[in-house]
Amino acid sequence: MPSLCVFGAQWGDEGKGKIIDHLAADVSHVVRYQGGSNAGHTVVVGSEKYVLHLVPSGVLHPGKVNVIANGVAVDPVLLLEEIDGLVARGVAVGPNNLRISARAHVIFQHHRRLDALAERWRGEGRIGTTGRGIGPAYADKAARVGLRVCDLLDRDRLEAGLRVALAEKNSFIQAVHKEAPLELGEQLDVYGRLGARLEPFVGDTGAELRAAHRAGANILFEAAQGVMLDLDHGTYPYVTSSNTGVDGIPAGTGFPPQHIGRAIGIAKAYCTRVGEGPFPSEEHGPRGSELREAGHEYGATTGRPRRCGWLDVVALRYALELNGSDGWIMTNLDVLSGLGDVPVAVAYRRGGSRFETFPAHWSSLDGVEVEYVQRPGWTEDLTAVRRFEDLPPAARNYVEWVENAVGVPIRMLSIGPRRDQVIHRGL
Repeated sequence: MPSLCVFGAQWGDEGKGKIIDHLAADVSHVVRYQGGSNAGHTVVVGSEKYVLHLVPSGVLHPGKVNVIANGVAVDPVLLLEEIDGLVARGVAVGPNNLRISARAHVIFQHHRRLDALAERWRGEGRIGTTGRGIGPAYADKAARVGLRVCDLLDRDRLEAGLRVALAEKNSFIQAVHKEAPLELGEQLDVYGRLGARLEPFVGDTGAELRAAHRAGANILFEAAQGVMLDLDHGTYPYVTSSNTGVDGIPAGTGFPPQHIGRAIGIAKAYCTRVGEGPFPSEEHGPRGSELREAGHEYGATTGRPRRCGWLDVVALRYALELNGSDGWIMTNLDVLSGLGDVPVAVAYRRGGSRFETFPAHWSSLDGVEVEYVQRPGWTEDLTAVRRFEDLPPAARNYVEWVENAVGVPIRMLSIGPRRDQVIHRGL
């Protein structure tokens, strides 16, 4: 398998963790290149369920090198909790199989505080963040005042940086939000200890990846969120704070773009979204609740109920085209069993005009009407099927019809949470 990017082609929560874990068996490196602990990738191995937030989804395969690259916003508190939790469950995690970029920016306690306070301040205009400090950390990165993982390893530099940061952040916390400030000495001690623990994992991961490529390694790049949450190309401002598709890899890893082989999108057989923002094909009636319960659609990171709706061909085609994808993987097909006929969004209407391409030039999706096509449903359980021809006729027809409507081949189907619950169609 050549180097490959696997990205979410909807609004996140498409089942990337399970697919990346499945594909990791055939690669040497799995690389997270953007996002932070707001991601929650669920992997089921046998009877064990793992939810990974910062550690790449290849960690459950022995012998794979997992890389947290420079484009990731690293919360060292949560990262070490995740590492310790995996080790306690018998998963090997050490400097040989987990590498952390020295250039990755650090999420501090003041970032988390400001994230939560800003959401409260926005009121009805809130974005719907996880409150984990990702946006404020990326904002400091862009403003060139952030601190990086390498700074955790240098006590003097860490102290100087935190002193400047807290002078500004505490003023805002106190004057605007009327809350107690953070204490410099306490923060310095906490993050100094965290840096000492992380030091064995830290290196120039960009150089390591380039060397691995020269040596013939197969590298799998793992996106944290979906394309429709991309900072530049998603439904702004209801997006995440980084580039979630293939465009995020070169800057987020130090890996040359010409060496990225293929891009494979992942999308559910229906659609979900967490938090605020437009969701044209959202199902507001009781069938939305049916989808939520059938698919266990609750956020892996926050536990929030996901908004549920139907597959949106317009948005999906846009996400796949944007990333140059020559194939995609449909997940959660089994969830649609027994839910009756399945609507599929095929066009948008607004102001008397009909759109089959995603209207990225609109300032918002307010007032959009969705045109649906009803596809016949099925009642059979799909979770034991391993060959496409063994699917019920209505399920096969759904897949083939969607594939034709999107215009990009479906290379694999996921029909359950376990590693082996997949149907290959020529990846």
